[in-house]
Amino acid sequence: MRAVVQRVAEASVSVDGEVVSSSARGVLVLLGIAVDDALEDAERLASKVARLRIFENEEGKFDRSLLDVAGEAMVVSQFTLIADSRRQKGTRPDFSKAARPEVAEPLYERFCDALRAGGVPVHTGVFGARMEVSLVNDGPVTIILDV
Repeated sequence: MRAVVQRVAEASVSVDGEVVSSSARGVLVLLGIAVDDALEDAERLASKVARLRIFENEEGKFDRSLLDVAGEAMVVSQFTLIADSRRQKGTRPDFSKAARPEVAEPLYERFCDALRAGGVPVHTGVFGARMEVSLVNDGPVTIILDV
């Protein structure tokens, strides 16, 4: 399981030109789920995201988490994060290690539920839809987490 976590001032997701979800200050999480991921991975990664200290304290140092700043999370499923592009020939990424939708969706939902249970307000994209994701990146701060 891989998450690209971006600190944002705001984020939104549109499907077919219509905004379906939006969030305020916090993080945008692009979540990739691999074939060998499990429920425990989703819970562990959600805990990491909630506690990741990427918000500044009064001295400008990264010392505050999403929980500390009462931030929100926009979570968007993105199977392309599991792509393998290390092939010697060709330029097409290999997506064979990404979980199939019937496996990935429950893990995506578990990740979101675990964030909520930890006290983070969660907004989501539409699983499996072609989405337009808009954000105002704050910093920019972007962290990649793997479990």
